[in-house]
Amino acid sequence: MTRILTVTLNPAVDKTYFAQSVMAGQVNRMRTMEKIAGGKGVNVTKILRQYGCEVVATGFLGGGSGSFIEEELLRRGAECRFVRTAEETRSNMNIIADDGYVTEILEPGPKVTAEEQALFMEQYEALLGECGLVILSGSVAGGLQTDIYALLIELAAEKGVPVYLDSSGESLRLGIRAKPELIKPNWKELEYIMGHSIRDREGIIRAAALLHREGISRVIVSMGSKGLVSVTDSGIYYARTEEIPAVNTVGCGDSVVASCAISAVLGETEEAAVVRACAIAAANATTKESANIPMETAEALWNKIIVEKIPG
Repeated sequence: MTRILTVTLNPAVDKTYFAQSVMAGQVNRMRTMEKIAGGKGVNVTKILRQYGCEVVATGFLGGGSGSFIEEELLRRGAECRFVRTAEETRSNMNIIADDGYVTEILEPGPKVTAEEQALFMEQYEALLGECGLVILSGSVAGGLQTDIYALLIELAAEKGVPVYLDSSGESLRLGIRAKPELIKPNWKELEYIMGHSIRDREGIIRAAALLHREGISRVIVSMGSKGLVSVTDSGIYYARTEEIPAVNTVGCGDSVVASCAISAVLGETEEAAVVRACAIAAANATTKESANIPMETAEALWNKIIVEKIPG
């Protein structure tokens, strides 16, 4: 089976709080709190392990928070090859209110030293010889160059290893220039890439098709409750599920990325891959803990996915 390398340059301990409501400028008492290993690449790792994929996780971890994340990944059977940082791994807060609003408070994370980055680059190049797919996910820790993802994609290309990229802002925009195999922006991230607002699904399809023509083999855009769009040489697909009782949408984008990797390992058709991604992402939204897919729910949703092949 293909070994998958996940790279998380700015992981986090995710603390999810549940409250009746959240009001700015006032005391907000939380009803309950759950703590999990997080960060986009860490989420992808956890989902891949749920589905039996062989995963090597790398990136940066520091302090007690970093040890907590590594222990969680090891417990799930992932191989961990992280570089330790002098500064502590960040913690993030996701506050879920009963009215359905989710408030995220994200710490910036540690500042990586030049020595720590050099160790990571050495580790990364060695791991490229052991893995058949690389997934780069999430934000970039302080101290790292903005175009770090472009550099990592180029190094992988030299060894013939395909790369999936899921980030935001300048690290995503610059990473795209290196032509990864797959990108998965959400609606707002796609607008940032294109430099203008996008009003509807048709606008998303046009933008994704343009990026595909410019050299990205697969562009998959997550649209929240409106579903997702995928553009490849096989065509343009749109998929969505029936309305579901969403509890926590954090990690749904990571679910799509992980699902795409699973489909690639299994050799699934593009239509099957889109259906799988939509089902897994929707199942993720039905639980409090992100990136812990209720397998039975995902399987039940599989046959309820509405998928459409769009001419173009």
